[in-house]
Parts: sequence; C-alpha cells; structure tokens
Amino acid sequence: MKDYRRYSLWLDTVSEELAARPPLQGDLEVDVAIVGAGYTGLWTAYYLLKAAPDTKVAIVEKEIAGFGASGRNGGWCSALFAAGRKKISARYGRAAALAMQQEMFRTVDEVGRVCDQDGIDCDFHKGGTLTLVTSPPQLARVRKGLEEEREWGLAESDYRWLQPHEVSERLRLPHCEGAVFTPHCARIHPAKLVRGLANTVEALGGSIYEQTEATAIRRGVVVAESGTVAAPVVVRATEGYTPDLPGLRRRLLPLYSLMIATEPLSQDAWDEIGWDGCETIHDGRHLLIYAQRTADGRIAIGGRGAPYHFGSRVADDYDRVARIHRALKETLAQLFPAAGAARVTHAWGGPLGVPRDWFSSVGFDSRTGLGWAGGYVGDGVATANLAGRTLTDLILERETSLTRLPWVGHASRAWEPEPLRWLGVNTALKLMASADKKEMRTGRPTKRGDLVKRLIGI
Repeated sequence: MKDYRRYSLWLDTVSEELAARPPLQGDLEVDVAIVGAGYTGLWTAYYLLKAAPDTKVAIVEKEIAGFGASGRNGGWCSALFAAGRKKISARYGRAAALAMQQEMFRTVDEVGRVCDQDGIDCDFHKGGTLTLVTSPPQLARVRKGLEEEREWGLAESDYRWLQPHEVSERLRLPHCEGAVFTPHCARIHPAKLVRGLANTVEALGGSIYEQTEATAIRRGVVVAESGTVAAPVVVRATEGYTPDLPGLRRRLLPLYSLMIATEPLSQDAWDEIGWDGCETIHDGRHLLIYAQRTADGRIAIGGRGAPYHFGSRVADDYDRVARIHRALKETLAQLFPAAGAARVTHAWGGPLGVPRDWFSSVGFDSRTGLGWAGGYVGDGVATANLAGRTLTDLILERETSLTRLPWVGHASRAWEPEPLRWLGVNTALKLMASADKKEMRTGRPTKRGDLVKRLIGI
C-alpha cells in the first residue's frame, strides 16, 4: 500500500487514516462525472450538490483525494489570480479585470464561510499577506506594484505600505525596508481542507472512486481501466497532471514547486521572530518564495526553481531536488535566524498547472457537455473554489456575475513542442535565479528578471 503521508507535511499531519476509497469497478451512469479529486473537482461537486441535491455526481481519482497540489501547496487561500490585471484588461477591458479581482477578494471569505458552516477544520486564519522588501533592489519593484494598485483604484484597505518599524511590530527580520500588506489572504492547512471537503461531498451524496485512473475523457464518458462513467456532463479537473491525458500534452505545463517545513519551534524562537498575526509572507525577489506560520508552530516555506522535465513528464522522483531544498533552508535562516538551526522534518514538492499565457480558465461547452477548470500557476486554493461555483452555474445554465467573468471560456494557446518548451522554460528559470543572485551580490536592481517575465508572458 502506498504511503501517502510521505508526500507532504500536510498529508502527514491529517488526523484521519489515508486509506484509499474503493476504486471504480464496472460501468456507471451518473449526471455529472468529474476527473480529479482535488480542490477543483471537489468544489464543483460540493456546489452542484448544494444547488441540486438530486444530482448524481461521481468523481474518479487516480490516487486519493488531495494527492496532487491540493494536498501539497503552500497553504495560501489568497486573492491572487494567475493573470495580472494589465493582461486581463488588454484582452477583456478594465471593468472585467476589476470584476475578476473583486470576486477573488470575495472568494477568500467564501472558503472561510463554507469551512465554518460545514465544520471543515483546516486552520483557516485570515491574517493577510506581507510582501516584504528584504534587499535594496526589491524596494523599487514592490513600491511600483503598490502604485499600480492605486492606479487601479484599490484603496489602502486593500493594499497599504508598511514602514520598517510597522513591519517589525508584526515580524522581526534581520533586514527589512518595508512591506506591502493586504488583508485578502488566509493561512490554511491544505490537506485538512481537501480531505474535509471530500468527506463533505460524500455526506451530500457524491461518490468518490479512488485509485481509479482516467485513461480518456470523451463526450459523455470517462474511461478507466476498471470501467466507464457515462454522464451527459464531464468535467476535467486534473491541473498539473493534465498532460498525461491523451491529446492534452501541450495544454498545461507541469512546473514543480518545492517546500520544506521545520519542526515546531520553541516559544523562545517565536518570541524572537514574532509573527503572531500568522500572515502569509513572500518578498520582492524575481523567483517566488512563499511561507506561513503553521497552526502547530512550524515554518513552512516554498519556492520555485526546480527544473521542468522534458516532455511534460511528472514523477515522484521530481518532488525532491536537493539543491532547491538546501536553498530554501538557507533562505529560511536568512529571514529567520532564530529558526536557522531548527530541524527540517519534511521536504516535498509537486507539479503546478501552467498555461502558455499564465491565464487560468474555466469553461463548459453545453453542446458536448465537457467542462474544465485550471491553469492556476500555484494560485489555486481560492481560485479553485471560484471555479467550482462558476462551473455549477454554467452546468445548471444559470447566467450570473460569475459566468460573465473574463476567465470564463478563455482559451490559451498550446505550449511549444519539444525541445523548445524544455529549453525555453528552464532557461527562463535559470535567468530569474541568476537575477536574484546578482541583486544579492551587488545590491543593485537588474532588469534581467523582468525581461524574462515579459518574454515568457507572465
């Protein structure tokens, strides 16, 4: 039997047994078939069953609920959307970009509301996010980002600048030149959320078939080795594992993000660090890092930089890259010297789903009955909830403010064929990492990272 606890801190620290639910055995007919028991698939099932309790919903999952990014992510339920407002505005207009952002703000609270209503204890704590300035070169970038928020009409109640002394009241760092604070983010325990959501879906009447690999998704049917699920509505919710499906190799690119977590820190260490507000944190470097203070007193920190694997391959061996995990440990010690000697108890990773234009999408074709959502680029905790609500409205043919959002029906072009995407993605990752190293070494900003982001369409 596979040891699912080894895949992340989060899966290792859920209280329930991680035994797989029974697989699909034979053929089945339902109203809605969903492939993937992560956040997207489960939220879709949840809202469908809430809106139409008699709907027969079946979810098929290759491993167990929460095996993928939903059980391995950084635990940020944030209002971040993968595509920036400038990109959304350029294609769909300024009003559409603002509507998308406002709905993301509301979605953070919606996740908290459901958890409270349905008794899903996932350590939800809406402490907001701090974007720290931890080196002089980051200052101009972070301040420019805040100016752009003002240009969009977003107020101080949404994003505000904190002076260094204000940051130190929240979080004591060796060096910090300020930060931007937004309240629109909650710290969560990802696996508690996804496992609790799976249990809730079953209580509402949905069926989840685990260790059931979908080998094909076609109009009206999901095909697995052990049987088929026939349904007039079929939803693909496979995110970073989408390239494994026939004909979808270039739809989303699986890009790995890696994490480590410390042992629970002593009270003396927390007295030195602060962080009583449990804000999620990152800083202004080019290659993203992200961190949280967990409910059980650890620091969990993650970052990008792991290589993309030729042919969009996904494998367990790619979850651990020693140099990235070492770099995360070094970053942890730089940010929090009091935690520098703490034992790292967990090191893990997993693939994100990345569209070619970094633009998440959701959609449903009423002619074929095929629906999809994904391409979250690591910002999927809240966005998947919005996807579930939106798919519910689309499937039930309800025209709402959600179905008019600009990501509905958005089509991203396919990724380049190999070896072009392998060369392009890995070169971009190396250039952004080198930009961060150069800024740390010289203390001066470099335009290299911003240039790479423009070239690859971020």
